[in-house]
Amino acid sequence: MNRDNISISDHGSEMIAALGKGAYLTTCSGGKVNTMVIGWGTVGILWGKPVCIVYVRESRFTRELLDANPEFTVNFPAGSYDKNIFQICGSKSGRDMDKIAVSGLTPVEGRTVSVPALAEFPVTLECRVLYRREQDLGLIPGKIRDVFYPDGGSGADEHIEYIGEIVDSYILR
Repeated sequence: MNRDNISISDHGSEMIAALGKGAYLTTCSGGKVNTMVIGWGTVGILWGKPVCIVYVRESRFTRELLDANPEFTVNFPAGSYDKNIFQICGSKSGRDMDKIAVSGLTPVEGRTVSVPALAEFPVTLECRVLYRREQDLGLIPGKIRDVFYPDGGSGADEHIEYIGEIVDSYILR
C-alpha cells in the first residue's frame, strides 16, 4: 500500500470537520488491536509541535491499551464507506469482540508507530502521547457539564485528554 505524505496545515480543517461525523482512534498493546469512533478532538500546534488531541472515556478498552502503549493512529473517512463499521466501532467494546475483524477493517502497519492505520479510512495521523490529563468536571461550565455529564460527577465516566504529537501523516492509496 502506498502512502502520500500530507501536512496538517493543509488538511487540518477537513480533519476537524470529519471529527464531527466520526473518526477512528486505533490503539494496540499486548497483541490486541482496538479501534473506536471518536467525535471529540482537534488538530493543531502545541508546544511547537503538530498535535492531535483526543478524548477517551475512562471506562473504555481503548484507554487501557493507550495507557499501556502511548501511541495511536487516527483515521478519517474519505468518500463513502460502510456505515455498519461506524455502528460496530462506535457501540461495541473491544473487550468483548475483535471489532476490526467483525467490521471487516484492514489494518495497515504503521510507518512510524507500532499501531496500525485502517485502509478503509485513508487519511491517517500517527501519534505519540505527549501529555495525558484526567478531567476535572468542576472546571467545565455547568451548561456543558449538565449535557455531557448529567450526574454532575458523582460516578460520571469522565474523559481523559490525550495530546499526541503527530509524528507521521499520510493518505493511504
